[in-house]
Amino acid sequence: MKVKLWRRVFAASMSAAMLLGLTACGGGSDSTESSESSDGIKTFTMFTAMPGSEINDDNEIMNIIAEKTGAKLKETWLTGQTDAEAIGTIIAGGEYPDFINGGDAMMSLYDAGVLVPWDDYLEKYPNLKEMYTDEEWDKFRQEDGKIYWANVFQNTYGEDRATTHNDEAFWIQARVLEWAGYPEIHTLDQYFDLLESYADANPTMANGTKNIPYTALCEDWRYFCIENAPQFLDGYPNDGSVIVDKDTMQVVDYNTTPTAKRYFQKLNEEYQKGYVDVEFATQTYDEYIAKLSTGAVLGMCDQWWNFAYNVNDVFKQQGLDEQGCNYVPLGLTIDEGMENRWHNYADTLNNSSGVAVTTSCSDIDAAFKFMNDLLDQEIHDLRYWGVEGVDYLVDENGLYYRTEEMRMQCSDPAYQASHMCNYSYMPQWLGTSRDGKNAMQPDQQASEFLDSLSTPLQKLFDAYGVDSYVDLIGSVKEEPGPWFPMYSYSGSMTTETPGGVAWVKMGEVKHEWLPKVVMAPDFESAWNEYMTAYNAANPQDFLAEMQTELERRAGL
Repeated sequence: MKVKLWRRVFAASMSAAMLLGLTACGGGSDSTESSESSDGIKTFTMFTAMPGSEINDDNEIMNIIAEKTGAKLKETWLTGQTDAEAIGTIIAGGEYPDFINGGDAMMSLYDAGVLVPWDDYLEKYPNLKEMYTDEEWDKFRQEDGKIYWANVFQNTYGEDRATTHNDEAFWIQARVLEWAGYPEIHTLDQYFDLLESYADANPTMANGTKNIPYTALCEDWRYFCIENAPQFLDGYPNDGSVIVDKDTMQVVDYNTTPTAKRYFQKLNEEYQKGYVDVEFATQTYDEYIAKLSTGAVLGMCDQWWNFAYNVNDVFKQQGLDEQGCNYVPLGLTIDEGMENRWHNYADTLNNSSGVAVTTSCSDIDAAFKFMNDLLDQEIHDLRYWGVEGVDYLVDENGLYYRTEEMRMQCSDPAYQASHMCNYSYMPQWLGTSRDGKNAMQPDQQASEFLDSLSTPLQKLFDAYGVDSYVDLIGSVKEEPGPWFPMYSYSGSMTTETPGGVAWVKMGEVKHEWLPKVVMAPDFESAWNEYMTAYNAANPQDFLAEMQTELERRAGL
């Protein structure tokens, strides 16, 4: 049982004033009483350095969980800042929430000495301990030998029930593939040829909205949407910061490979021909999601969790799903005949970030008990399935399912805010429920997944002979090496080492130059300027430290 990459990302909703004024449940002796109501229910606070949506204070399932566990959680989210900026502001203020997830800035919280070790509590609370094996927990240990956080995403309990490709891909709308007669699309060139052909033949949607063949996101850390495709196009899995050549056991810089140049040259050609969104370089995440939500964007490269949990609900509410606007993943490679590794079939241990308890919490034991309680099956069902008879039904075989009316209701943002309560950055499970029948979360219930598909998606699945997005992308099934993913190391780097300094500078250069390369009238000239700036960041320092870590993880 391991963990993958971050999963749910929602629209930002927390104001900067709330961030600056964020205080802990036990931030001082005078705040302790306010953390517990007259009925004995504790209210914990949590800040997550990711955008998200707050639920209503009187949220129905939150209150049901509170009655059963004796606690509830007030969640606040990132807005208008990077994770490092937000965490820096909190550290400077000296007041902390009870729970915190600092994203890539977790090490700043550790260095500030404001996190509570988990070690003693893991033995006391078995649901938490069960999330990882002893060997996996050891990978979360910091320099002082203690554990201070746990990543909560995509831990598989029991049997893997994955139906969704939760990872990165080149995505394309079902309507495009249907129009073309469901062709086999394997390479980057084939992908853009199809987008061009469809856009030429169908310049607008039925409502007159102009179709956008391809867009990309370059904002802040999300510029991975344009930046890291070369590793996949060369047939490698998502190590995220380097390629690992298993034959030589050497790290390879995917930013400078021949495939990287071919990929960006292709984007440049498509941009010059008018098939790449002219706003791609400057659009914000919210603008990007709004654009996708119109149904007008035919394709993009992105992680499923970065768009689907927002966009798919809008499609369902507006009937765009029945117009074929849902996105499906394609496992593209740079040339025909190559294996693709876009989908990872095993859980991925990302130990660089996760949920933590802060020293400001006035009842640390209760905080760990609350996380433990959230993994009880009854509570987990409430978080992800909802209330029986209201949000799902149970058939004669004990299998959970939803009616179409329930699915529509659960996709309504107002209903989500007033009724549903995922606690989406707290410990959770995927896989099989403890009853051995149901999936821990609805989108992994095979029958529910298939029944919930729009008509165009059902036709597409039939045409390609698949039962899930995982089957459709067709990645190689293999166990990742013990080093995987290397981004769990680069994500914890600091500027205290030459490699960490280079890592920051490399990111800054790519963030500045990649949009320029795509838009440049003279690609070769722009690419050469980019490479000059990139090499000035001393990537060799970064690669040397990554090589040392690879050898350590591989036992070399």
